[in-house]
Amino acid sequence: MSPTTPTPSNQQTGGTTATTDSPGTGRATARPRRRLEPSIVIGGSLVALVVLAALLSLIWTPHDPIPVNVDDRLQPSSAEYLLGTDRYGRDVLSILMYGARLTLLIGLTAVAVAAVLGVPAGIAAAMGGRRIDAFIMRIADVALAFPALLLVIVFGAAFGAGTWTAVAALGLAAAPSFARVARAGALQVVGREYVTAARAANRTPLYIAVRHVLPNISGLLIVQASVAFAIAVLAEAALSYLGFGTEPPTPSWGRLLQESQSYLYDHPMLVVWPGIAIGITVLGLNLLGDGLRDRFDPRMEGRR
Repeated sequence: MSPTTPTPSNQQTGGTTATTDSPGTGRATARPRRRLEPSIVIGGSLVALVVLAALLSLIWTPHDPIPVNVDDRLQPSSAEYLLGTDRYGRDVLSILMYGARLTLLIGLTAVAVAAVLGVPAGIAAAMGGRRIDAFIMRIADVALAFPALLLVIVFGAAFGAGTWTAVAALGLAAAPSFARVARAGALQVVGREYVTAARAANRTPLYIAVRHVLPNISGLLIVQASVAFAIAVLAEAALSYLGFGTEPPTPSWGRLLQESQSYLYDHPMLVVWPGIAIGITVLGLNLLGDGLRDRFDPRMEGRR
C-alpha cells in the first residue's frame, strides 16, 4: 500500500486562489482577485505628481516665485529657468510648484466645507421623514440653481476677493451635491435589516447614522469628493483668471494665465504651462473619480 500525498486545501495559481469545497468532492472553485482599474492607476499617478510638486514646494523651489526680477523678464527655457520666466521675471516652474500647493489647499478645504454641510443634511433628509426630507431637498434644489462662479463673484463683491472667500463660496456651492448623494445612499441603507434591528433596540438616530449609514455610503462620498475636487480646481483657476480668486503677489495658475494672455503670440509657452498644470490636475481627478465609481458602485459590477 503506497503512501498518499496530502492535497493542500489552498493553492495559489497565477492571479486566482483555488479552494476545495469539501474533502470528498475534490472540486475546486476559483476566486479571482479584483484587479485595479486602469483609470485609478492613471488618475492616481497624475494626482500624485501634483501632490509631489506641492509638497516639494514647501521645502524647495528653483527660484523664489514672488519677487519681481525685471532684468530676467520673458526669458525662454534654459538651464537656469527650465520653463522660462513671466513678464515680471519670475520663474514659471517655481510659480507652478507654488500654485499646486495653493490649488490643493483650496480644493481640499472647499470639499471639506461641502462635505461637512451637505452630508449631515442628506442623511437627515433620508432619516427624518417626509416633511424634513422635502424641506431639506427643496433648499438644496434652490442652492443648486446658483452656479459656483456666480456665487463666488457675489461673495467677492460682498466680502472682498480672496482665497478664503473663494473657498467658502465653492464649499457652499458644492454642498447640495453632497446632500443629494448622501440622501440617495442613505435611503438604500435605512431599509436594511440591521437598521431595523437597531431601531428595535432603541438606538438613537445619531447612533444609526454614524454606526450604520455613514460607513455604508462612504464609497459614494469618496467618489463625489473627487468630482467636487476637480470642479473646485477648475473654478479656482477661473476665478483667479477673472480677478476674484487669490490676490497678488501670491502665485496662482489662473492668474498666470491671465497675466500671460497678452503674450500669447510672442511667448505662447507662458499660457501653455499653466494650462497643462490645470489640465493634468483636473484630468487626474476625473479619472480617479471614474475609477472609484466603478469600484464602489455595485451597479457597475456587471459591466466590468
